[in-house]
Amino acid sequence: MIRGVRGATTVTENDEKAILQATIEVMREIQQKNHLHPDDISQIIITMTNDLNATFPAKAIRDLDGFQFVPVMCAQEIPVPKGLPKCIRLMVTVNTSKNSGEIHHIFLNDAVSLRPDLSLTKEHETR
Repeated sequence: MIRGVRGATTVTENDEKAILQATIEVMREIQQKNHLHPDDISQIIITMTNDLNATFPAKAIRDLDGFQFVPVMCAQEIPVPKGLPKCIRLMVTVNTSKNSGEIHHIFLNDAVSLRPDLSLTKEHETR
């Protein structure tokens, strides 16, 4: 079955190193919590808010072991007024036998405010 795994995080500044590190952190967490191997991943779509443009976050994913052949695409998030600033979002399309309730969506840093209804988000708030 094909499922989407959401992930999001924020950075404090429009800096290449910060964007790459944050992207790696959220992707590794998605991979670990969902027990994913790169071969399980069909594609990854990454968006960033318009206040981030120092680098392509896909660069971070492509440098991870095993991800060289995973299609990754970047886009700009819709600039909604009062939206969460400096935010990086991932939609990871995976092949899995898990049902939708078994998927762990990952929200880190200020992005926990995007989906406080998810149990994993609540787990991160207590850290």
